Amino acid sequence: MRTRGSVLYLFLCATLAGLAVLGAALAPVYGQAAEGLRPAVTVSAESVNQPTVRIKDIARFDGVRDNQLYGMGLVIGLEGTGDGRGSQASVQMVANMLERFGITVDRDALRLRNVAAVMVTADLPAFVRPGDRIDVTVSSIGDARSLQGGFLLQTPLQAADGQVYAVAQGPVSIGGFNVRSGGSQTQRNHAAVGTIPGGAIVERFVPTTVVQDGNYLTLLLTQPDFTTAARVADVINQVFTPITAQAVDRSAIRLQIPPAFAGRVVEFIAAVEELPVTPDAVAKVVINERTGTIVMGHRARVATVAIAHGSLRVRVETQPLVALPGEESSEAVVVEQTTVAVEEERARTVVLESGASVEDVVNALNAIGATPRDIIAILQAMKAAGALYAQLEIL
Repeated sequence: MRTRGSVLYLFLCATLAGLAVLGAALAPVYGQAAEGLRPAVTVSAESVNQPTVRIKDIARFDGVRDNQLYGMGLVIGLEGTGDGRGSQASVQMVANMLERFGITVDRDALRLRNVAAVMVTADLPAFVRPGDRIDVTVSSIGDARSLQGGFLLQTPLQAADGQVYAVAQGPVSIGGFNVRSGGSQTQRNHAAVGTIPGGAIVERFVPTTVVQDGNYLTLLLTQPDFTTAARVADVINQVFTPITAQAVDRSAIRLQIPPAFAGRVVEFIAAVEELPVTPDAVAKVVINERTGTIVMGHRARVATVAIAHGSLRVRVETQPLVALPGEESSEAVVVEQTTVAVEEERARTVVLESGASVEDVVNALNAIGATPRDIIAILQAMKAAGALYAQLEIL
């Protein structure tokens, strides 16, 4: 019995060992297969600087969009600040309006200082119904000095297809004033453009299709990015089963309505929009030369470079250092230490021991009193030399 037990014990041990070896051999194969079916989205250490937002704040569903409306109308009731004789549009429109009321006048004899010809524009949101009100913007197209105190007469608003979708009318609010007396003038804000909150009534419904192919939705990113699209799809798939989302390209994520939400499309859309996600962003530096404003992303980096600009000298150096092993790692690793130094003729020097970023360079230049023009010129030269790893956008 002991001999048989020993043999059985040895047989079991050999079997378990063989299974372990077989499992170790097949693990990479099955691991790659599973990884191919549902890739995991890894988040880098730099993503902690990105905010976590709702999906509805960075994307919209395909089909949900505004439509632009426009029309030409008359603003009346102005206090001598309307169109002058040089503007024939208002004279022609007033004459045509009077003729519709059965009044014939001599157009050359009309003197209108209380009337202004305007263009009326508005955005028609999706899913608005006839009877809803939308805001409109009123802009003078003549030589009117101010629309203050004016009243917009009924103006049909049409879309690009020529159909009338809304009608606007009401008092114009310019949010300022334009007062002229005794040869002096005082003005606040732009008096030739005004708004009418809720001044247009919707007259026609625009059909909107959100569900495609019977059971699919398409989510569109406002800032197209492959990484963000992959993260959005992964977040949605972690919440809904079976796998619902698939990133099609850098802008679109295709969603299949889960069986649990069959017939409840609005509830599914609301649930998707509230999911949190961390969007990614490309490294970018935005420069406004007119105002001297520089806005940079945290991902912008600078390579080893030496710059001479007038009396300024900028030097960025990167040196490899060996970091000692810590508690989590038993091996030494090589890291890079970056030094940014800025010098000018008066021998004032600023040295920063940190990562090579655009912020380091800008802070060093600011510390010695460099002007925004100098900083902008240096950044443009660094980009041209290939030492700035970021998109440079000039406004």
